[in-house]
Amino acid sequence: MQKGNVKPSEFQVLIKGGAALDMNAVEPRPDKMKKWLTDMTWLNLVELSKLAHFSQVLRQVVSNDKTWYNWFLSDAPEEVTFPEAYSTTLDTFKKLLLVRSFAPDRTLPMAKKYIGESLGVQYAEGYILNLEAMWQESDKRTPLVCFLSMGSDPTDNILSLAKKQNTICGTISMGQGQEVHARRLLQQSQQEGRWILLQNCHLGLGFLEEMLDTVAQTEQVADTFRCWLTTEPHPQFSINVLQSSIKYTFEPPQGVKAGLKRTFAGLTQEVVDVSNFFEWKVMLYTVAFLHTTVQERRKFGPLGWNIPYEFNQSDFSATIQFIQNHMDEMGSKWNVSWPTVRYMIGEVHYGGRVTDDFDKRLLNTYTRVWFLDNMFTEKFEFAPNYKIPRCKTIQEFRTHVESMSLFDSPNVFGLHPNADITYQKNTADSILATIVNIQPKDAGAGGGETRESVVYRQCDDMLSKLPEDYIPHEVRGALQKQGALQPLNIFLKQEVDRMQRVIGVVRNTLKDLKLAIDGTIIMNENLKDALDNIYDARVPATWRKVSWDSATLGFWFSDLLDRNQQFFTWLFSGRPNVFWLTGFFNPQGFLTAMRQEITRNHKGWSLDNVVLANDVMKVATKEEVTSAPSEGVYIYGLKVDGAAWRMSRERGGHLADPPPKQLYSDLPVVHVYATNEPKPLGNSYYVCPVYKKPRRTDLTYIFSLSLKINNNNPDFWCLRGVALLCDTK
Repeated sequence: MQKGNVKPSEFQVLIKGGAALDMNAVEPRPDKMKKWLTDMTWLNLVELSKLAHFSQVLRQVVSNDKTWYNWFLSDAPEEVTFPEAYSTTLDTFKKLLLVRSFAPDRTLPMAKKYIGESLGVQYAEGYILNLEAMWQESDKRTPLVCFLSMGSDPTDNILSLAKKQNTICGTISMGQGQEVHARRLLQQSQQEGRWILLQNCHLGLGFLEEMLDTVAQTEQVADTFRCWLTTEPHPQFSINVLQSSIKYTFEPPQGVKAGLKRTFAGLTQEVVDVSNFFEWKVMLYTVAFLHTTVQERRKFGPLGWNIPYEFNQSDFSATIQFIQNHMDEMGSKWNVSWPTVRYMIGEVHYGGRVTDDFDKRLLNTYTRVWFLDNMFTEKFEFAPNYKIPRCKTIQEFRTHVESMSLFDSPNVFGLHPNADITYQKNTADSILATIVNIQPKDAGAGGGETRESVVYRQCDDMLSKLPEDYIPHEVRGALQKQGALQPLNIFLKQEVDRMQRVIGVVRNTLKDLKLAIDGTIIMNENLKDALDNIYDARVPATWRKVSWDSATLGFWFSDLLDRNQQFFTWLFSGRPNVFWLTGFFNPQGFLTAMRQEITRNHKGWSLDNVVLANDVMKVATKEEVTSAPSEGVYIYGLKVDGAAWRMSRERGGHLADPPPKQLYSDLPVVHVYATNEPKPLGNSYYVCPVYKKPRRTDLTYIFSLSLKINNNNPDFWCLRGVALLCDTK
């Protein structure tokens, strides 16, 4: 930007895209493109079209959608010819803007091309960590700080380097009460010229300044002394330590091959020879493969695990030791107890770390499909081309691992190939969000416009669209007409009250922010936060506190208008035929109220014994619903994550693999009702969890739906990580 090659407005499009835009206020996206062009992509293109070089991009995409769709479908759009002659008319940075807008998952590969051209190829390539070179660069006054990522730990590498340099490295794991021991070891290491490794310094932040003073100011320090630190990123980490140290990250190679290499590097021939049963070696490799799989699934986010667990070598070692003991009990005859093995792996050794119920279900699915008699046959494989080798020595195992591919399809872990797109997109989003976070808060918006003027204009726009306040006596009157004591109407009253609170907070913030920008009132902390967040197209903290999470301000405000419309229509026009489940603050409360109404209508039914049941309808959209069900409710707006829904007018529909690059699929209208005689589902249904947001946690879990499948294999969809989401943003 300093050279004038990139305009500030172009840079803003790169880091924010169309995050500030309201989907209801922009040029509508044609229906024919909705299946493959997401809301966010369309908003990105709308924002991109405001730049001179892309002024016609919306018209071009709409009029020539097949060409753009084929370009979008290519594995690497940045490597093939761009549509509309953009390959020749755009420089590399503007191509980056187009790729970032149209195919967010390809942002990083395209960014590497731009970095390579503008700064040099060496800045675009991955850097292989060389601890020895860092040690040579450091001195006795310069700490070396490692920022940990999930599953990474440089301790063994640092200890190996110390051994190579013929020195001793003492380690202290920081935490409550460890400062005394760290202080003593630090002084001793300085005097004797040893190394010290302070692990997990984010748990001992108060000691860091003292440590730095000791390292920097102690007079008698041996030249061979070194101070190594490891820490997770933490907002309160000492700035002085960061400025005074050499900083690095340690990320071990990813993939099945790298994981198995690490595992078998720690095993010896004695372990392989523990038993003469050939089945022992098969189980040893299977546990190693499971160990790698549960670690590798982490990178896929909620598709992999709802919660990223810190599985480590001790889990593997405990499992192997248990299987050895189990074989000792068997004696000379092979007679493994599979329920015992599965329980110990899925509930104790690995399962002991797992806290989420659906993660536990996933782990137990792995133990069920991999640990069985079939694993000892030649036909068995974890995934296509991933068989169990028939090895007799540790070297044969290592040779087999060396022959494996460096790159793995998500299929290896039971996931759909689209999972890799999700991973790439999430990585790019995280990096762009970090760039937004570190932008100076007093910078202009480009073109001479200040941050304040941009936000002032947005405040005016939002105030003009904000719904009117609900008038209490009108709300009471409308509820009386519908039956104020009916459970669903009590629920509606609670939801309207919460929506009124949101509307009030938003209106007050926007009005006060305008006054503060004008200089009429003081800009307090909350208003400063609102100014920064609205400029960055994010939801201010005070709004988030009383409402719901959203990826962008534009989507949040669209949600506000849509949610309010549902409440307003229900309140003043009567109960709707079909409900938008996403639009409720408390969807669990909605379902509970529905259960209460049905229970009251059936004499002898008890709420404790009534459970939810469902049928996925043959109608795809809410517009096709002409009347409410006789019992229960129709809901719409759910998205299938990790699969797709294949409609069949004759037989209804069922779960199916999604098309390439389609991350989410619409679920048709669902009839949810309550019954006191639940039917057994069998293998023709998959029990699918429903979450409010893509981040799947206990806090966002609502309930589960039973979805028809056509392969009679619920385990297949469990390994796929299939779930339903109320909102994908």
